[in-house]
Parts: sequence; C-alpha cells; structure tokens
Amino acid sequence: MPTSVTTNQVINSTQTTPLTRSESLQHAAIFAFGALIIFAVGFAPMQIVHNAAHDTRHSISFPCH
Repeated sequence: MPTSVTTNQVINSTQTTPLTRSESLQHAAIFAFGALIIFAVGFAPMQIVHNAAHDTRHSISFPCH
C-alpha cells in the first residue's frame, strides 16, 4: 500500500520595527532610573539604603571599593 507523508514547513521570520520617539524616551528613562538606583543611592546617608545599593553593586560585579 502506498502511503503519503505530509510535512509542514515552519518558516521563522523576524521583522524589526524602528522604535518610536516615545519608546526611545521610555527606554532612556528606565535606564537612567536604574543607573540612579545602582550608583547614586550608594551615597545616601541612610545606612539601610546604602547597604542595599552596596550589595546590589557587588551582585553585578561592580567594583565599588
């Protein structure tokens, strides 16, 4: 008996779309906020906040002393 085999082809295509000005500003703001938390908060006078930022910097292998 003849048998037929059906194959399905899956074609993956990635389309890139340029970021809009609004999306670019959002990404920049998120980056700036993250950098502020990691770098600037380390100089905060509150000991708890300073220690949290210090530990975060160490966790991402940032040399801070």
